[in-house]
Amino acid sequence: MGIKKSVPDTRLAAEATDFVRQATSDLIYHHSRRVYFWGVLQGRERDLSFDPELLYIAAMFHDLGLNEHRGSGRRFEVDGADAARGFLRERGVPEDSVRRVWTAIALHTTPGIPEYMEPEVALVTAGVEYDVLGLGYYDLTDEQRAEVTALHPRPGFKQAILRAFTEGIAPKPETTFGNVKADVLERYVPGFQRGNFVDTILDSPWPE
Repeated sequence: MGIKKSVPDTRLAAEATDFVRQATSDLIYHHSRRVYFWGVLQGRERDLSFDPELLYIAAMFHDLGLNEHRGSGRRFEVDGADAARGFLRERGVPEDSVRRVWTAIALHTTPGIPEYMEPEVALVTAGVEYDVLGLGYYDLTDEQRAEVTALHPRPGFKQAILRAFTEGIAPKPETTFGNVKADVLERYVPGFQRGNFVDTILDSPWPE
């Protein structure tokens, strides 16, 4: 079966595609579709039992917060997770499924935790790490990579996604405290001062 056929043929998946296609950029759309395909392929390699529809929706919404809600003051991951939750609740999706999608999106830039959670949560992060960081690059074959990138090419992706990260989080730099996006602003935003956990403890209002 071609990887393209792994996209669930359901009304919910189709509506999610339309929603994200209209709400975000070509860059994020194609990246999100690749994240789903990488997640599916890695799920098969790991013999994980996952819900393709939930994985698809989580992958499609995972970076939505980079394009919208820039003035929210919250981490972009939470904005995307909340958008997905609203989308699913409006369509009567059971709360346990909503929770899994929300968690998968909210934790997708928090390494070391999602891999121990439900398969949909683990595979969104795995797909993101594969597409952005190249983690486990050789776990998939040249043919698998070619099939996915033929559907959703990635010309200039490294620099483009870094620009998207910078533009999406620069308006709320405080949300990078304690997570990997601080690296992005430190590199690309002049004058950015990284928050420090030790300083936060030492400067707290407690006398001792």
